[in-house]
Amino acid sequence: MFRAMTDTIADIRIPLDHLPADGRFGSGPSKVRVEAVRALAETGTTYMGTSHRQATVKDMVARARSGLSQLLGLPDGYEVLLGNGGATAFWDVAGFRLVREHSHHAVFGEFSSKFAQAMEDAPQIRQASTVDAEPGSHPRMTAVDGADVYALTQNETSTGVCMPVARPAGADPDALVLVDATSAAGGMTVDPVEFDAYYLSPQKALASDGGLWLAACSPRALARIDELAARWAPASLDLLIARDNSVKNQTYNTPALATIFLLVQQVEWLLDQGGLAWAESRCRESSGALYTWADAHELASPFVADPAMRSPTVVTIDLDASVDATQVSAVLRANGVVDTDSYRKLGRNQIRIATFPAVTPDDARQLTACLDYVMGLLAG
Repeated sequence: MFRAMTDTIADIRIPLDHLPADGRFGSGPSKVRVEAVRALAETGTTYMGTSHRQATVKDMVARARSGLSQLLGLPDGYEVLLGNGGATAFWDVAGFRLVREHSHHAVFGEFSSKFAQAMEDAPQIRQASTVDAEPGSHPRMTAVDGADVYALTQNETSTGVCMPVARPAGADPDALVLVDATSAAGGMTVDPVEFDAYYLSPQKALASDGGLWLAACSPRALARIDELAARWAPASLDLLIARDNSVKNQTYNTPALATIFLLVQQVEWLLDQGGLAWAESRCRESSGALYTWADAHELASPFVADPAMRSPTVVTIDLDASVDATQVSAVLRANGVVDTDSYRKLGRNQIRIATFPAVTPDDARQLTACLDYVMGLLAG
């Protein structure tokens, strides 16, 4: 039985020596480093409120594109494209300019299923097929006759499951591999040889804000854009238009300037620290502290049973029926430790904790002390 929420529970105060220095653990929008926000403020009148067609902003877009290219280790011929709307919009973008007729999707959570559904509903796509796994695991992607796009999700933000990024063995050499990297990019390593479009929104591991999509595209993906150029697409979802603008370091319509600036701050900070290898190591240290805690705790367990599938950037932990996860998150929030709630549609007695590079391992360890204290009081 869950303990009823009372004013006493709402007023629980966690000892100060248990609290993290920064209590933001949201899976998106995620923690933005204070230094990045301060740097934006220090631009004063020279950046915010200026034209996105002029050098001040175009130079920032160039830094975002070149920085992400360097961070991902993109080979010659790859281009970083960008546009407005976030990764959700990119699904429609891909349906007009990357999927020829048949997309095949690995589905194992909310976001991977949404891309598959978007292609199923798209009238210009002949077929969208899936290989599915229950939340908490991922399927094995294999070649499918006729598929010209394979859609992978490196990290399922809704469930905390990660999967390898690899071209399916035996796939048509002309087929494209599209990877949703929204909660992985900047926190997990990847081999660019294994993808053709590695797309993301920057409000997660890249510690920026929403409303923008970026996609690292291979020469093969760029050729597919040209191949499908005659297919009608709304201008705002036309990857051909986005490419033509991106190579000029601009977007088709006005972007959120703060989002671009904060993205650059995070990408350049990651590069200064040592790049993706350093970032993944840091994320694994933070997430490892939480998985180790959950494995040892009598009232908690990692939701993802297979350690190889456990995400280094989004940790999901099931709580025992004697403890109400919503109450745990409510008490944490009242103490300045925020956004530990589970993904709403998963419907589990669970907490979900982001361990992106902006989150320090020390803060992740402090969070376990908070959880011990709160769960000890709430367990009934």
